[in-house]
Amino acid sequence: MAYEEQDYNKRAFEWPVWKSILPYLRPYQKTLLVILALNLACAAIDILMPLFQRYAIDHFIEARTSSGLGLFAAAYAGVIVFQTVSVICFTRGCMRVEMGMGRDLKRACFVHMQTLSFSYYNVTPVGYILSRIMSDTNRIAGLMAWNLIDILWALFYVLGVFAAMLVLNPVLALPVILVVPVFAVLTAYFQNRILHWNRKIRKAHSHVTSAYNEGIMGAKTSKALVIEEQNYQEFQGVSSKLRKASIRSSQLSAVYIPLVMFCSSLATAIVLARGGQMVRENLIQIGTLSAFTAYAIGIFEPIQQLARTIAEAISVQANIERVTGLLDVKPQIVDHPEVEERYGDVFHPNRENWEPIRGEIEFRDVSFHYPDGEEEILHHFNLKIPAGSTIAIVGETGAGKSTLVNLACRFFEPTKGQILIDGRDYRERSQLWLHSHLGYVLQNPHLFSGTVMENIRYGRLDATDEEVIAAAKAVSADQVVEKLENGYQSDVGEGGDRLSTGEKQLISFARAVLADPRIFVLDEATSSIDTQTEQLIQQATAKLLQNRTSFLIAHRLSTIRQADLILVVKDGRIVEQGKHIELLQKKGYYHDLYSRQFEEESSMRILEA
Repeated sequence: MAYEEQDYNKRAFEWPVWKSILPYLRPYQKTLLVILALNLACAAIDILMPLFQRYAIDHFIEARTSSGLGLFAAAYAGVIVFQTVSVICFTRGCMRVEMGMGRDLKRACFVHMQTLSFSYYNVTPVGYILSRIMSDTNRIAGLMAWNLIDILWALFYVLGVFAAMLVLNPVLALPVILVVPVFAVLTAYFQNRILHWNRKIRKAHSHVTSAYNEGIMGAKTSKALVIEEQNYQEFQGVSSKLRKASIRSSQLSAVYIPLVMFCSSLATAIVLARGGQMVRENLIQIGTLSAFTAYAIGIFEPIQQLARTIAEAISVQANIERVTGLLDVKPQIVDHPEVEERYGDVFHPNRENWEPIRGEIEFRDVSFHYPDGEEEILHHFNLKIPAGSTIAIVGETGAGKSTLVNLACRFFEPTKGQILIDGRDYRERSQLWLHSHLGYVLQNPHLFSGTVMENIRYGRLDATDEEVIAAAKAVSADQVVEKLENGYQSDVGEGGDRLSTGEKQLISFARAVLADPRIFVLDEATSSIDTQTEQLIQQATAKLLQNRTSFLIAHRLSTIRQADLILVVKDGRIVEQGKHIELLQKKGYYHDLYSRQFEEESSMRILEA
């Protein structure tokens, strides 16, 4: 079933949601207070500017004198310089808060992700996680650093303008003040509607981008399947949604902008008509009329900004909920407090308290079903695996071969029963203790961005270059390195994409050798590689399995004949178990699988010949 994200956009303003993000603002309290003070000072200067204009008109232009002009000019210049410096300072402060808070949120998410259980990543799409960490955190940090300050500036400016107009002339101020609420209501309505359709635009953009990505990444497959027409129809559907949302947003903007101009012009006309009459009647001076005109024209932009910012802030609540939702995810598998105190956690391990591990594993009356399912995969299952044994797990694709391994590695825990490591319930020791003695080579192994040397050294970070090279030679990975231009210093690319699957597996084997795990898992490592590489991997496997408890999730049954025990899985259940010869003699499901695969491989050899 596809992952469905909760829709947060329909929820109203909720203070607890905003309260949850406040701890990330605390390190920047002093900076925010300075920013706020400077911002309000700038708002006060913006309010004073028309008053400077009024004074200049009344005392210099109307009076036809330059007496006191020098002092006025000095004061005016001082105010401008102060405002300029204030803008520079609070801009730097806002950038510091935005960058710092964004970093802190990303770090908190990353650290928390290291503590989550394997099951979380098993059901949660990578794109969802990346969107939370990259996009949502940036939007939250931007809002806290800039938008909230803008809201306070706009509020202070609008209230200050109202106060200035009332002080200058209440009669002339009243018509302008009456126009403003009408404008504010219109702005709030249109901004909410525009925001609604902008959300749809962003969502549609995401679908269009996804369609482009699939079209490019799957171009070869599309041509092979001749599904270009279907791809086009699907793309036309998502692009039509983008077009519809964009047109609707543009239509609303096309109505809103003229309304803004109308309200501004109406207020200005009222001021000029009424104010002009009052100037003729000598009730006010022309400088006061000029100030009123400036206020009437300038007051609408802050109101627009206020509406936009409030609407944006409410929409960012969804981003906050998504990020805090990620941070609130609890690991499904956790160590008991006393266990964590003795053994430490992933960031603070108490290695001095760690016991050595032999690798004996026992499933004792184990029942299990996945967290998102109800059907039991294992039912009162019992199995004892002596230390150093090799256990092969076979079955058709999708049969559930990984379940047993995931339980043994404590990526999941039994619903009922116990799993013992060296005679003790593995919950009595930490996950870190177990995983530190675990080696895992996947069918499609992951390499980290960096060099071959760095990727092998991940097996044991304190290993010397000589030990890394020795580990590579032990599993024939040095044959891969010799082909690379820069040897061990060659860059493997993102995810190891500069190497083939077989080459990445050999590097993974070298990493496992360096780690020297007591429990080793090999997950279908030879299912999609060439014969020559398979031989190298078989040699590497033979060396790795020596004196280690090993699980082989096998695709090619010919590779597990020497296993100490073979578990046959069908429909998520173990239906047969035994050695290779024993299972063949039973003439059961394993015999059918082996015979079918033997016939297929024989046919392929005949065709290749």
